[in-house]
Amino acid sequence: MLRTSPVRILGEHDREAVRTLLDTDPVGNVFVTSRLLTTGIAGVGGAEVWGHVERGRLTALCYSGANLVPVNAGPAAVRSFADHARWRGRRCSSIVGPVDAVSDFWQQVTPAWGPARTIRASQPVLEIDGPPAVPADPLVRRVRVSEINTLVPACVAMFTEEVGVPPDSGDGGALYRARVEELVRTGRAFARIEDGRVVFKAEVGAVTAHACQVQGVWVHPELRGRGYSAAGMAAVVNYALAEIAPRVTLYVNDFNTPARATYSRVGFRQVGEVMSVLF
Repeated sequence: MLRTSPVRILGEHDREAVRTLLDTDPVGNVFVTSRLLTTGIAGVGGAEVWGHVERGRLTALCYSGANLVPVNAGPAAVRSFADHARWRGRRCSSIVGPVDAVSDFWQQVTPAWGPARTIRASQPVLEIDGPPAVPADPLVRRVRVSEINTLVPACVAMFTEEVGVPPDSGDGGALYRARVEELVRTGRAFARIEDGRVVFKAEVGAVTAHACQVQGVWVHPELRGRGYSAAGMAAVVNYALAEIAPRVTLYVNDFNTPARATYSRVGFRQVGEVMSVLF
């Protein structure tokens, strides 16, 4: 006898159930919530939202786009999502989410999807919701549209250093540049720029009513160790809390000792942990 799968593709009619599920962890789910606010649940560009339904109730979901992100997924939901993912084939460039869920999911899809290029097994999730503990750099500000050509090379350098491959290897960088331009035009790219050189930069990549997520934190290699990162992050936190969202979050590799020390000095505290599988 055929068994009906508990996984189905969600649509706009599921909006209320999806919102309720995402709101159970507004910090942990900031990326998925932000994406769905931008694209809608039906998605654009091939992204989907898979729902795990038990007895007519949505109990977990999985955002499936360039990033695959399980939400509120226990063992049964992970097993169902893994079955569905193997059937669909890999379309993502990374799997990111809570350690237990991603570790379990990855074990189940490895025979079909492996090997991974890099596995980041432990990435602490950090949060700050009050004034930073160090003075802000007064020269960190929003990046102007006229400075996009100055910012993009720094963004490419940061991405390549962090991920291990350049973001422009596929389409010559058109999509990546478009994303950077979007962040600049929406006032979510911040930097200290001196004599045409980016000294420090960071972007707010995901935004909801509850929280925002900082990404792309970078200091020019020749200027590291001089305090630009802590003061720069303090400035970004001040901007974000005043004008973007009431909680500022990010996640960092557990082995990145200098970055973790910087965020601790600024006043971030750990509130969770994620795992990333990069292809």
